[in-house]
This record gives sequence, structure tokens and C-alpha cells, in this order.
Amino acid sequence: MLPAPEARFDVLVLGSGPAGHKAAVQAAKVGKRVLIVDREPTAGGECVQRGTIPSKTLRESAAYIAGLRARSEDMLQITLPPQTKVASLMRRLRHVRDAHERYLSAQLERNGIIRWQGRARFLSPERVEVAMLDRTKRTVVADLVVVAVGSRPRQPANVPVDHEHVLDSDSILSLIYLPASLSVLGSGVIACEFASLFAALGVQVTMIDTASRPLAFLDPELTAEFSKAYEREGGRFLAGRKIESVHWDGREVVTRLVGGEEVRAERCFCAQGRIANVEGLDVAAAGITMTARGHIAVDANMKTSAPRIYAAGDVVGPPALAATAIEQGRRAVRHGLGLPTHALGEFVPSGIYTIPEIASVGLDEAQAVAKYGSAFVGRARYDELARAHINGQTDGLLKLVVAPDGRLLGAHAIGEHATELVHVAQMALVGGLSVEVFVDNVFNFPTLAEAYRVAALDAVGQLAKRAAA
Repeated sequence: MLPAPEARFDVLVLGSGPAGHKAAVQAAKVGKRVLIVDREPTAGGECVQRGTIPSKTLRESAAYIAGLRARSEDMLQITLPPQTKVASLMRRLRHVRDAHERYLSAQLERNGIIRWQGRARFLSPERVEVAMLDRTKRTVVADLVVVAVGSRPRQPANVPVDHEHVLDSDSILSLIYLPASLSVLGSGVIACEFASLFAALGVQVTMIDTASRPLAFLDPELTAEFSKAYEREGGRFLAGRKIESVHWDGREVVTRLVGGEEVRAERCFCAQGRIANVEGLDVAAAGITMTARGHIAVDANMKTSAPRIYAAGDVVGPPALAATAIEQGRRAVRHGLGLPTHALGEFVPSGIYTIPEIASVGLDEAQAVAKYGSAFVGRARYDELARAHINGQTDGLLKLVVAPDGRLLGAHAIGEHATELVHVAQMALVGGLSVEVFVDNVFNFPTLAEAYRVAALDAVGQLAKRAAA
């Protein structure tokens, strides 16, 4: 039975990615009538279709090949043949994606959430028009609206993305064959994830950016470790370079830099940020304010400048993590419905799925010194761990940042399973624990988690010397 021309819901959620999905479920859990409107035919949004799930599936293949190469100690010559199909490296993608979509859809159905496929457009702060697939248009009136439409790649005027020779993060995984060479414009998270992935697969990769180092917002020690691993796979980084123009000359993509230098590659990947995917949404009709960087402006509770309209996920900008988006979606609905909200967790970990992985939580060394006047850093290198030698992957580092009184302030890791290991530190930070907790308790042997004890012993030794001085 078709809904009435003007349908009424308690909560309308635009987008079914991590933020939208969690927002809808939270509203349904407290008895609200909820509608999700999304352009995609299945739940999950960009995360499932073109983002996290596909890219991480390809990354697993690349990481496996790189790991096998490291473990074989040159006994095996592991190279991919020319014209390797990208799809052949993502055989499990359909299984992974289908399983995740089934889970998300079942959760929506179990909670009685209605879902329409269509394109939404604000008519006013209270009314949204939805263009349905059958070309009909329906108007929705809701007491609360959550905008969670995600983001799209930023396309600089001097980089003509054609999705064939010059690609962006929406089209990079549509490559049919692995290119022999790839130029990557940018050195942020997405740029470095794909640069390291393709380098591990044997592609000649050149990253180009105005920054002095890749992932320049990170602890310099982690960046140095990443750069070492990336260069060992044959990758190049051109620092402090500004792009003048990009064009396909019929054979190669030519990236011309200010000063006349040229970089030629079979394909080019533009990874110069993302902006809110609000095209066609008519946010002005709703009274929603945008930031200078092209994201929806929100307060600490995810409320926009418009009454009864909230926004969550990539559409509001950094940190643009799926895990953060889930919490933002939940928080938006709870605040909008007048439900109790806890303080947003201070210790939110970040994970960067480069090869090798990078993860952080809490303060870095510079932030700790600025806040407390001084700090101690305990280090554990993977080559100090038996498990790392067994795994054949001894490149890695765990840093524990410690306050003058011995309290753990932060942890930063690069290496195999770094994104898993960081959660040990997260729980210690939440508990306000001293770094000595890692010395006084037993870790399984051999494990990578032993790095916590090694790093803690280093920090405790420094604390003892300071006390004795």
C-alpha cells in the first residue's frame, strides 16, 4: 500500500550509512516511527558500497601478499603478473558485502524502520520531498530530521577526474586491471591507504603533496616508520610540490608541477579531501549552515543551525570515521528527542588502514608536554617481540605517552594489528590507569600485546630515574 502524498513520521533519517543506520535504530528503540531515505538500493551507504568494506577487502589481499613476501625471506619470488584483474584480488567482497547488508537490513526490519529508496530535497525545515524510483514525489513531515548523507570526493579545478584515467576515491576500485604505475595526489589518510596498498601489490606509486611528509598530522615517529615501509615497497613521495595541471596525453596521465617538473603514470588517483554530499538536498531551504570546508556545521550534540535538524557522520567532516559516525548518529537522536546523553568519549581511537596499520588514542607527546609541562615516552619496537619475529613482520612501534605522575596519557602504534592493539590503551585511558598496570600484569607469550609491557618498562625506568635525580 502506497503511503499518503504527505507522510508523517516522528524521525526522518537521510542516509543509511553508519551514522544514519544507528540514528534510525536508536529512535526506533524508544518507540518512534522512523523513515530512512537513501539513494542506494541496500542499507549501508558509502561505507558498504564504495568505501570501508570494499577498500579494506582489497587491502587484506595486499597485506597478505606483502606479509607472505616478508615471511618467505626471499625464498619465494612473489610478484603479480601484468594485467592482474583488480576484481580477482577482491573475490570475497561480494560475500562480505552481502553478509553485512543482510545484517543491516534485518536490524532495520526487526525494529520496524521503514526505508524508501529515493532522492531527498528540503522544502522547509519540517518538510522533505522525496523523488521515488517510479518518478513520483512524496512529501515527508517529521518532528526530527537527521542528515547523514555522507561525503563525496573534492575535485580541484585543475584535476579533471574522468573516472577512467584520472580517478577519485569513488572510482579507484572500479579499475579493471592493476596499473603498472600510479600517481597519487595528496598525502592524507585516503591517499596513504591506497598508495601503500597499491605499492604492496607491485604498482610503481608516486605520492605528490605540498606537505613535508605523509600523514603530517601524525606523530613524526609513526610517519617515519610508515615512510620507511612505503619506500621499501618501491613507493616515492614528492614533498612540498604544488600541482599546476593534470591531463591524459593519450598514453599516460601527466601531472605537471609548479616549476615545470612532470610526473607520468598509467593512472592518477586524486585524493585531496572530501566534502558533504549535499548536492540536490537544498540545505538552504532548511536553514542549514555549511562550514568553509564544505561540511554541515554542528554543535557538540550534532545539532545544526536549523531547528529540529541534526547531522552526523562524514557530512559533518573530520574525523570521518565509521566508528565515530555511529556514536554521532546515536547522540543526535538522543539529544533531539530529549533523552539523556553521556559526554562524548574523550578517548576515541583512530585507525588508519595503511600497510602497515597505524592507530592512535589520547594525547601525543607534544600535546602532553603542552598540557602537563613534561611527559615520558615508553617505546617498544616490534623487533623486541618474539611474536613479531615468528610472524616475520618486525617493522613496528608502540609508543606510550605518560604523565609526570605515571598516568597513561596516550598510545600510538604502527605495525601489524595496530588498530586492534590500540584498544588496550583505550581502556586504560578510560580507567585513568597508571602505566605500571602494564608491568604488574601478565601478558600471553608470544603476543604482540607484550609490546605494552616492554613500552611500560621503558617508561617506568625513566620515571624511576627522574625520581632518583
